Amino acid sequence: MTQAINNSQLMLNEFQNLSAAQQQEVIDFIQFLQYKAAQKNVSELRRISAYEAAQQWAGCVDSGLGDLSTNKDYLEGFGKS
Repeated sequence: MTQAINNSQLMLNEFQNLSAAQQQEVIDFIQFLQYKAAQKNVSELRRISAYEAAQQWAGCVDSGLGDLSTNKDYLEGFGKS
């Protein structure tokens, strides 16, 4: 614990000795490291298929057309220009 306090104090002292522009660079770098760590956590999530993502909505729309593969009137002329 003492080592962590010493490191924190050392970093704070060094940070205060930097110019305002350099301090901003340090802050930007810290934010970059935090962003990179967050992205790593996101990429570790289990990847799912589009079907798995939309599974709760599968079959919730009723168009009233029925099975188009057996509706001969609907398929008449299909593919002809």
